[in-house]
Amino acid sequence: MNELQFGNKVRQLLNEGMRVDPQSAECLRAARERALERQRLEPAYGHAWADNVIGNIGGFSGISVRFLLPMAVLVIGLLAINSWQQKQRAVDVEEVDALLLTGDLPIDAYLDKDFQAWLKRRG
Repeated sequence: MNELQFGNKVRQLLNEGMRVDPQSAECLRAARERALERQRLEPAYGHAWADNVIGNIGGFSGISVRFLLPMAVLVIGLLAINSWQQKQRAVDVEEVDALLLTGDLPIDAYLDKDFQAWLKRRG
């Protein structure tokens, strides 16, 4: 007989109103109280969707590591991309300046409107 069948049989007998002596009834009541005390759950801290372990590790008033770590990685990544782009712009400007200063362009080329347009497109 498995656990489910045994439980159903006990439930059926209890529903029929089986008479037990007062001493057995007291033992059953005490056993039931102990079982209920063990089953009561401690209140979970943190968000309802978070596991109790993560809620306890959590941090400042419910802000968990699951939230802070990805946000920190995202901010650091955005700062790194911005820094890289600024360095690339500086390299491009230096390259154009070096080409202009070392080239054999006549002075009239600097006054030409098409040359100014080329510089704008290049920059």
